[in-house]
Amino acid sequence: MPDTILIFDFGSQYTQLIARRIREHHVFCEIVPHDLSLDDVRRCRPKGLILSGGPASVYQRHVPLPNARLFQLNVPVLGVCYGMQAMAKLLGGEVVRTGTREYGTAPLMVDHPDALFQGLRKRFTSWMSHGDSVTKLPPGFRVLAHTTTTPTAAMADLKRRLYGLQFHPEVTHTQHGTRILANFLFKVCACRPRWTMRSFIELKTQDIRRRVGKARVILGLSGGVDSSVTAVLVHRAIGPQLTCLFVDNGLLRRGEAAQVRQMFGDHCHLNLQMIDARQRFLGRLHGITDPEQKRKIIGESFIRVFEEQARTMPRVRFLAQGTLYPDVIESRSPFGGPSAMIKTHHNVGGLPKDMPFELIEPLKELFKDEVREVGRELGLPSEILSRHPFPGPGLAVRILGEVTEERLEIVRAADAIAIEELTQARAYDKVWQAFTVLLPVKSVGVMGDERTYEHVIVFRAVTSTDGMTADWAKLPPALLGRIANRIINEVQGVNRVVYDISSKPPATIEWE
Repeated sequence: MPDTILIFDFGSQYTQLIARRIREHHVFCEIVPHDLSLDDVRRCRPKGLILSGGPASVYQRHVPLPNARLFQLNVPVLGVCYGMQAMAKLLGGEVVRTGTREYGTAPLMVDHPDALFQGLRKRFTSWMSHGDSVTKLPPGFRVLAHTTTTPTAAMADLKRRLYGLQFHPEVTHTQHGTRILANFLFKVCACRPRWTMRSFIELKTQDIRRRVGKARVILGLSGGVDSSVTAVLVHRAIGPQLTCLFVDNGLLRRGEAAQVRQMFGDHCHLNLQMIDARQRFLGRLHGITDPEQKRKIIGESFIRVFEEQARTMPRVRFLAQGTLYPDVIESRSPFGGPSAMIKTHHNVGGLPKDMPFELIEPLKELFKDEVREVGRELGLPSEILSRHPFPGPGLAVRILGEVTEERLEIVRAADAIAIEELTQARAYDKVWQAFTVLLPVKSVGVMGDERTYEHVIVFRAVTSTDGMTADWAKLPPALLGRIANRIINEVQGVNRVVYDISSKPPATIEWE
């Protein structure tokens, strides 16, 4: 097994970013709840622990705090922002609200270049986000760095290998932040950079083969990156024991079914069954406007289809899914931690409780870019791996309001035009995700000297690396103009196209 770092989640918006930075150094890490038991910590045999930031103040009542005995495990600990303050409080220091807040960039002065700051300049820019400060060090600690307003911007007990940073090394605004984390991983924790997607494939192949035994597995194959990589990985492990089910739920993009049949049935030679369930899904979605209800209905409907198919096959015990780490994070507080639930993903929180299958989710520890790397290692073609993410509930969550045949055809046609224009402009691979959304409002327009009152389409295109954060894509105005003109001219019932320029956060990438 690769060396492991455990990240204790105290609710920071940057917790997942810490995980990304650590994995970029080819070290495996997991986000765990702040109150993970000591027995569970020992079972993980971590090389180091990181205490994340968080919105609370350590001196308030009923705030999340780590078990004080974590610091007695003889395992290196790095506290970040709130994590540093929690460490200070539990080990005998003092944390107070000084009245001087520090948000944004701040020049950091290094007083002692021990371990974390080895090889760095004595002064560089850090990213601060705090109103509380450590005013008294715990016994055995010394100040490693300061700013003009924060005397203890970094501290350490070098003997016990306990470190605290008031600033956030994981954000790009902190100069040398990745080097600081690398120093903690390699100089303090003595980790080895063995977390690669090739090693991941070998471990997961063995794990799937051992867990499945002689049973059979079914997998819902959509043709997107996540389910495609999952299908090839599980097939590598158990071969013909896997049956892939492509369910046409009526919520797909134009031409999706034919593409999947050609790629995976003819080219990859997977055992693939095509199922027409359009009327079933659309019937259950009739009159439904709440996005969470849509997701749950779609998730349950998939399971019921899988159940019916499984009854025609012997020894089906498992359902494989392309669940990713961001799906788990957004669907519920990560591992029971204090982070907020953003939305339910149909294949996480939307599954029925009476589901008869055991889940196999080999990618649930990975971010999107890691999944694509796994796909490349497995030999999947670039036309699959470069596809933009497509939500499991399909176009149902790109139609705000009720899902109908007419509204589906509108958003499906608009989406096809947008993707075609992006591709022709050689901009498709420059954005993380692009799609159209149908709003539940109409607007006044004029066509052929006549007044119109028709639908509004939103075009959304974002740049990102892992989907956890995203910025709107600065596409050329001429390209946006072509997309808007074609949609208005070619899609019946649309007279207005708008471009979404919101980032994530505060918005999400998808609209529902």
